Parts: sequence; C-alpha cells; structure tokens
Amino acid sequence: MTNIQQWRSSAGLERLDCDVLLAHALGCNRAAIIAHPERPLSKPVLRLLDEWRQRRIGGEPVAYILETKEFWGLDFTVTPDVLVPRPDTEVLVERALANLAPGARVLELGTGCGAIAIAIAHTAPGCSVTAVDISPAALAVAHSNGEKHGVQVTWLESNWFDGVQGRFDVILSNPPYVAEHDHHLNALAGEPRLALVAGMEGLDALRQIIGKTRRHLAPNGRLLLEHGYEQGPAVRHLLAGAKFTRIESVPDLAGHERVSTAVRAP
Repeated sequence: MTNIQQWRSSAGLERLDCDVLLAHALGCNRAAIIAHPERPLSKPVLRLLDEWRQRRIGGEPVAYILETKEFWGLDFTVTPDVLVPRPDTEVLVERALANLAPGARVLELGTGCGAIAIAIAHTAPGCSVTAVDISPAALAVAHSNGEKHGVQVTWLESNWFDGVQGRFDVILSNPPYVAEHDHHLNALAGEPRLALVAGMEGLDALRQIIGKTRRHLAPNGRLLLEHGYEQGPAVRHLLAGAKFTRIESVPDLAGHERVSTAVRAP
C-alpha cells in the first residue's frame, strides 16, 4: 500500500503543496503528515489525491482545489471568483488596526473573499466596517465568510466609491496592481484577472482610489494601500500630489515596500 512518503516523492509537486493536500485528504494537520511519513494511504484517499494533483499540475491554486485559505488565523472559503489571500496582506491589516480608535468607521475597497474586512471586524469588533466589491460573485463569497466568522460587516456592491456614502476614519484596499504585461501573470493564470491587472503600469486602480478618497475620508483619517514591491515611490508621489500628509511605506515579510499609508489633513 502506498504511504505518505511514497506519494509525496512521486507526485511531482512542491513539498508544501503535497503536505497541504495530504493533510486535507487525511483530515489532519501538516505536523502529522511530517511526523508520520510511513502512514498508508487508502484507495479512496489516493483517488482523491490524484484528482487534486492533476488539477494542481494544471495550474489551479491549492486554495481553489480545497476551497479554503487561512488568513489572520482564520479559515476563509475561496473560489475562482476571488483572489487567494496572501500572507503579505496581513501587513495591511496590522497597520490598519494600529491606527483604529474605538468605534472607528472603516471602509475596505475591493474586498474579494472578505478576508481583510473580516480580520478587522474580528479583531476590533467595536468598529463599524463596510466592504465593497464590484463583483456580485465575490460579495457572495465574502458574505458567506462573514457569517461563518460571526462578524458584523456591511457588504456593498460598488465600483470603488461609486455606491459609497458618508465618511470614514480609515479607508484601506488591496487593489489590482499588476502591470498589463507583467511576467508574473503566468503564475497567476488561475486567479481572476479583474482582481490583478491595473493598466500598463499597474497603477490605474491605485491612481483612481487616491484621487477619490479625500471626499470620503474624515479629517485626520488614514488611507492604507497595498501595492507592488517596486511601486512604493510611485504611490508616495500620487499621495503627495493628492495633498495627503504623513506619507510612509512599510515593508512586507520579505522586507519589500508593500503598504503605503497617508493621512488626510484637517
């Protein structure tokens, strides 16, 4: 009978992908997979693993295969209608939480599966969180995730600010920021292009958000934006041109500038 180590060796996948698929197929955690490579695999488990392996070899992200992804210590349902949450985006959540006053009004633009909004609402339940997305399918996933985690979030279908009313103390977004012909797109082929690509330079969405934020941001309110690791200087320039103050960029887990923040002057 094939065991864990034998399947892993013959699967033709990266070690992490193998371990995650094995853990889900066997209903255990990765530590158990690593600790017991001799564990035999039943025929039903092998059939399931082979199906998943073929899908992964075809370029489908593991998160879509398993329909789940962990973010901020929470498990989120993900589908091909939404971008898979990345660990680096936790930097955006950390910075937002560091600037939240009790009862703050928070707006997330382009929520996707709802991971950012839900992480904030879960960690700071006294805040009022609104999250928007242009995609009804993405909002359905986000709403389901919100119910699963028992948080209060207002979900709104909107193209950025078009359907948004009122002002907020914190506005944040992980918008599309990949350039039209970026070679990294080949590795992201399974994810929704609408959530990835933003014009020739990858700045179209960032430029649009920055240009329209002031009318929806309270005096002394803060804007936080995730962006590409080489886009920090361009984003800071856009923020300065829009008359924001206290502009800074903070690094991701690899030390690259990943999130830029700014304050609306009174």
